[in-house]
Amino acid sequence: MTDNVANSRPTDVLLSIVAPAYNEEGNVGPLIERIDAVCSPLNIKFEAIIVDDCSTDATPQRLRELQVRFPWLRVIRLEKNSGQTAAMDAGFRAAYGQVWGTCDADMQNDPGDIPRLMALLGPDVDMVNGWRQKRKDTLWYKVQSKIANKIRNSISGETIKDTGCALKVYKRECLQGLTLYKGMHRFFPTLVKMRGFKVIEVPVSHSQRLTGVSKYNMMNRALRAFVDLLAVRWMKQRVLRYQARERDVQGQSVGPVISGV
Repeated sequence: MTDNVANSRPTDVLLSIVAPAYNEEGNVGPLIERIDAVCSPLNIKFEAIIVDDCSTDATPQRLRELQVRFPWLRVIRLEKNSGQTAAMDAGFRAAYGQVWGTCDADMQNDPGDIPRLMALLGPDVDMVNGWRQKRKDTLWYKVQSKIANKIRNSISGETIKDTGCALKVYKRECLQGLTLYKGMHRFFPTLVKMRGFKVIEVPVSHSQRLTGVSKYNMMNRALRAFVDLLAVRWMKQRVLRYQARERDVQGQSVGPVISGV
């Protein structure tokens, strides 16, 4: 992921919240109002980037109306429907913040959890993954998710309880420079660990949808997710791990350690 704004981005933005949206006309308003209620009292400079994945409903119009009210709201619109990973990649490339937070635009995630997760970042924590410990979904959807997480962890050698939770917080460097491929948004904790960063997982709140319907189900994602999982396992097994030092003519070490992850 090349940083398209590296040379021009404001350096005083602490937090960028990135949320993909596809046909969420009834949810983007409550989402932005919730972000305002949570972040404005923090006395930090923040922004919210809503990435419209070429919605066909009134989402674009609703976002334009919200931009008038909230000057920290930025809107990116993909020229064609490209999927969740593409939407998140576009948001990350545009983000100014030192810390990146993500959530879905359907309001099942509460942006109010983001400051709490952000406070956990530090020398020993580079990314915080949300865990929907008490999901407000149908029993069938909960079963699907539990099976999917168990399969992912079994094949990838991971221990993440809820890799599908969109509510996450990262230090900017965790994802900056990372090349993403379709479907990779499901594996951010693993990809970040592969780069040598430290990831923890904490419970977050979860709610039922306010309006609209889910765009995903077991059948339209299972096969693609499984193929993506095999690719991630291959990457994890083949990641470069080494340490080296430059040597002078006497064979003495000079300069810092050069290392792979």
